[in-house]
Amino acid sequence: MTDRRSFLQAGALAVGALGLPRSARAAAADPGPRVVSTWDFGVGANQVAWKTLAAGGSALDAVEQGARWAESELCNPTVGRCGNPDRDGNLSLDASIMDGDGRCGSVAALIDILHPVSVARRVMEQTPHVMLVGQGAQAFAVEQGFPRGKLLTPAAEKAWKAWLQTAEYAPQINAERRTLPGDSSNHDTLGILARDAQGRLAGACTTSGMAWKMQGRVGDSPIIGAGLYVDNEVGAATASGVGEEMIRNAASFLVVELMRQGRSPAEACREAIARVVRKRPEASRTLQVCFLAMNRDGEVGAYALHRGFVYAVCDAQRQDGLHDADSVYRTAQA
Repeated sequence: MTDRRSFLQAGALAVGALGLPRSARAAAADPGPRVVSTWDFGVGANQVAWKTLAAGGSALDAVEQGARWAESELCNPTVGRCGNPDRDGNLSLDASIMDGDGRCGSVAALIDILHPVSVARRVMEQTPHVMLVGQGAQAFAVEQGFPRGKLLTPAAEKAWKAWLQTAEYAPQINAERRTLPGDSSNHDTLGILARDAQGRLAGACTTSGMAWKMQGRVGDSPIIGAGLYVDNEVGAATASGVGEEMIRNAASFLVVELMRQGRSPAEACREAIARVVRKRPEASRTLQVCFLAMNRDGEVGAYALHRGFVYAVCDAQRQDGLHDADSVYRTAQA
């Protein structure tokens, strides 16, 4: 009788375990600090962030430092100081930052301020708000001591004037990877996620948005839940590609919630991409959407609509890892 009771108890525990999230069923060995980010140039951002993590710093400090590097040291057409302007010739920047405890801040349509991600953190830490935009964001940044100065580069202004000759805009799949990884043409939103030595998560997202966009257009990057979402209990996610699709689907929040239900990061990203396809099947063939996620155990996954999306992974074993994401369509990069 005792043996039968023990057998039934063991069986009940096994069945109960199957109903638990994947992370609770079989937690992997703690990988320690880890930082991941979107696209080839994420390698450089990761390496800057890693300096903070390797020294025992917080995930929040790490993602801010990685994003700041992209905003000022990397020169490309859709992140930071070298970004292309809107159709009226104005360079406006968007950014968000989120801690795993739920605190978050963002700025949008910020002009003439070099580090929008740091302004976003000040919004989070120094105001009762989550988002500031336009002139209000700029005034707040100046009040907080951020220097104001014209950021539009001669190269970006020249490109804008050339665009005016045709005034045509259409998103191009994987324009981020037309040339060699990390060169001046390699570009897109930087989304960066980190896990520190204490297991805390944080993320940041920074961009100058679509080139030649309508003045005032805001994409997903500064929208908490669209371009970025972080929850210490579950994991973190960020997105890249045509921002309107991420906003329509509350994409990063969706990925995190799918992980909460037990999906791995890769499974969650794939299911979120499938939802984009179901809602707009024809549009999905002509635009790129990419998701990158990391769960609280440090497991990483990604998925995209089209081939060509890559993501960078950095930890104690390797600081320059670069991986190809799987995709729905097998379209080769243009």
